[in-house]
Amino acid sequence: MQRTAESLAMPAANSQDLLTDVLRDGAQQLLAQAVEGEVASWIESHKQLVDENGRRLVVRNGHMPTRSLVTGVGSVAVTQPRVHDRRPEDTVGEDGQPVERFRSKILPPYLRKTKSMEELIPWLYLKGVSTGDFTEALQALLGPQATGLSATTVTRLITTWQGDYDVWNKRSLEGKQYVYVWADGVHFNVRLEEDRQCILVLMGATPEGRKELIAVADGYRESEQSWRQLLLACKQRGLTVDPKLATGDGALGFWKALRQVYPTTRTQRCWVHKTANVLDKMPKRIQPKAKEMLHEIWMAESRADAEKAFDAFIEMFEPKYPQAVACLKKDRDVLLTFYDFPAEHWIHIRTTNPIESTFATVRLRHRKTKGSGSRKACLAMVFKLMESASKKWRALNGSTLVRDVIAGVPFVDGVRKHAA
Repeated sequence: MQRTAESLAMPAANSQDLLTDVLRDGAQQLLAQAVEGEVASWIESHKQLVDENGRRLVVRNGHMPTRSLVTGVGSVAVTQPRVHDRRPEDTVGEDGQPVERFRSKILPPYLRKTKSMEELIPWLYLKGVSTGDFTEALQALLGPQATGLSATTVTRLITTWQGDYDVWNKRSLEGKQYVYVWADGVHFNVRLEEDRQCILVLMGATPEGRKELIAVADGYRESEQSWRQLLLACKQRGLTVDPKLATGDGALGFWKALRQVYPTTRTQRCWVHKTANVLDKMPKRIQPKAKEMLHEIWMAESRADAEKAFDAFIEMFEPKYPQAVACLKKDRDVLLTFYDFPAEHWIHIRTTNPIESTFATVRLRHRKTKGSGSRKACLAMVFKLMESASKKWRALNGSTLVRDVIAGVPFVDGVRKHAA
């Protein structure tokens, strides 16, 4: 069923841009950590070299000017530590040869464009920047001569992402208000644990019509308790105003939790999930016609037209496919809630596509890597990808109408109802 739901969701918008942002940020951090480690290792290995006053001859001396490195994910800014070698230029070693001076094997002095950039995405991203594979990944990035990056460096980067998530997850939501929220739960395999991990995601639309990521949490099978904990945490951090509408999958424990934490929020079942659930109970040969008729319901211009299309679907399919029709009928009212909101907003609030389109990219990466190593690593990965994606989320159509929704202005079939 999940495969069907994904196929019905709209394609990820700017998914390549999202990958590019994550790759560029990750590459910049990894390169910075790698060259810092390379310099520290070099200086440590020469600590025995001192002058007559006991001062080291090989020391750090600030940083070199920042330069841009052209990569397959765009321009990456690199600031390299400077090594000051106080030994005279004509110093020779025990073998009679000039002593070796520091020269970065990761970033040669005149390198302006990386080698083998075609391999960056499959190695750095699809391989998941794993500690076991990253040496090969760096060689694909900078060429076979590249050395100096250890598994410890990669671990530090993952730890940094986890720290970023912890700070973000505790931020204040005081004074925040979201007129619409979207909720979804996505399951992932975790290689080091038996149970599948469920990441709970909550997005919202501000009074200005901007979409924002509200919460990302490690849940347990989309349970009521997990969603309740997430919603209560948001409320305790300052999100005290009930949203006007929440959109989500009908199977979520989210709905019971929502009634307990934000009782006045109205509900809208996601049409993408509902369509997938209904079609899953019908033979494949029937699905194209059924999908077309379902489309006629939620694309109708008015609630009355939607009701007629709803009845037509029941009449057509109930005799032979009662389970599929029952699946649709049980959520009839909450599938049509969107008609009480501005028509300009319908495209946004009928489905959880704002989350689904972003997770299309997350799922792709997860399948390629055959699961994350740990629950914390998976949560950090999902957070970083969604954080990058949020920078490109477009505002709601008809953003100026959000204020009317907040003010309680009635809408009938998407049109503002004027006072008699």
